[in-house]
Amino acid sequence: MKRILAIMIFRLIGWKVIGLSVFPKRCLVICAPHTSNWDFFFAKCYGYILGISPGYLAKSELFLPILGKILKWNGAIPIYRSSSNNMVAQIVEMYNQRNNLIIGLSPEGTRSRVDRWKTGFYHIAHQADIPILFLKIDYKYKEIGVFNQLIPTGNYKKDILFIEKEFSSVHAKKPNCYNPVIK
Repeated sequence: MKRILAIMIFRLIGWKVIGLSVFPKRCLVICAPHTSNWDFFFAKCYGYILGISPGYLAKSELFLPILGKILKWNGAIPIYRSSSNNMVAQIVEMYNQRNNLIIGLSPEGTRSRVDRWKTGFYHIAHQADIPILFLKIDYKYKEIGVFNQLIPTGNYKKDILFIEKEFSSVHAKKPNCYNPVIK
């Protein structure tokens, strides 16, 4: 039912799904740009259309008694930003313990303009030995989908420059809030 509804919404508003339609069992999906609350809505519709349910990271402050149960049911993984824990190691451990795990995240970390992206996604993928899939939400062309991927080589600088280049021409809902610079 969710799939049919998502397809109808996309047809009604003129959006189309592009790119990869079959995902590896274990991968990290980075989504950009992230400049609007609508990004999450479009990403969820995209997941419903493809029949995938990626987990996503959410700030722990959102996990109130009832809301927290709903968020977890919807795939949310709480992030405790105030503590001094090693989030990369925790997520790598999640991948190491599971045969099937897809996590989607926005490396910008916020809808506001940032000077550079957070790079934990790269270290997670490299240490867990999983591919990074590049998902774009392009508001100019009304397209959403995985348009490329990278298996981290360990050559951080080269890999990051490649990712920057790939995301440099994607059109955000709020262009003044998008900065594809990672390093």
